[in-house]
Amino acid sequence: MNWSRLDYVLTSVPLWTVAVGLFGSMAAAAYIALQARQRRERTRPLTKEEIEESKTPEAYIVSAVLGLLALLLGFTFSLAVDRFDARRGLVRQEATAIGAVYFRAQLLGQPNRERTSALLSQYLDNRIVLARAPNEQRPELLAKNDALINDIWAATAAALDDIKCYDWSSTYLDSVSEIIALDASRKAARIARVPAEVFIVLIIYMVTTAAVLGYVLRGKGGRISAAFLLALLTLTLVMIIDIDGPLGGAVFESQRPMELLQARIATHPPRVFQKWRSAQPGKPSAGSCSGSPHSPPSSEVQTFLSR
Repeated sequence: MNWSRLDYVLTSVPLWTVAVGLFGSMAAAAYIALQARQRRERTRPLTKEEIEESKTPEAYIVSAVLGLLALLLGFTFSLAVDRFDARRGLVRQEATAIGAVYFRAQLLGQPNRERTSALLSQYLDNRIVLARAPNEQRPELLAKNDALINDIWAATAAALDDIKCYDWSSTYLDSVSEIIALDASRKAARIARVPAEVFIVLIIYMVTTAAVLGYVLRGKGGRISAAFLLALLTLTLVMIIDIDGPLGGAVFESQRPMELLQARIATHPPRVFQKWRSAQPGKPSAGSCSGSPHSPPSSEVQTFLSR
């Protein structure tokens, strides 16, 4: 069965609309059940003994129904939180990968150093904006993201000609490859959601639970208690939907690692790392293989880049 319509509702419709619709559906089910009970009692009034005898089974039924609903809500909440944690972990990994490539790129020669640094800075800025962009802006930002990925790889290919004679060139290449892999991982993680079938079963069960409460709970106090419980159930499901959906709502994975890296890169442009770098006439520029292949960077640099 195709659940694309439900996926659209969960990802595109405002959460307050989902909350109103869900609470209205449960309230309607409870009201219909209440009317059915009142009609039954008018048709065949119960004696006091029968009313007392029915209280215990009804209490067992309500406890069982609410217990199973709590289990389903807990299971769904666990699925949503697992996906949220996965997205948050990918943010930290991507910030680490971009930072590693940026600082390793400072060992390249010109113009590869400036070119790669600028591309990584633009890519980082775009990733931060993309994480919280509304749906209507996402296609343009995703196209820019893919174009920057292509440019970063092209810049890496150009730089590789100058550093391929060094042992750390493979480490640098792996670092750039990791950025590309994490880009794909984050895209996949943002579309990986709790299956729509789980939400369908949960919503059906919540409406059924509302009907049971409407049928069992009597009097003004019972109706107030039922309304309060339905509001809590609605709030719980809306929170689960919000956590599960990274493209809207109020709960987003924190972009703090990316923002901290953005601030650090802004205060550490490529020229900061060149204060002790000398370019003497007749000698190859740093990061270039045009000189002797037996003159690699220092052992400290080799150790750092091979980590």
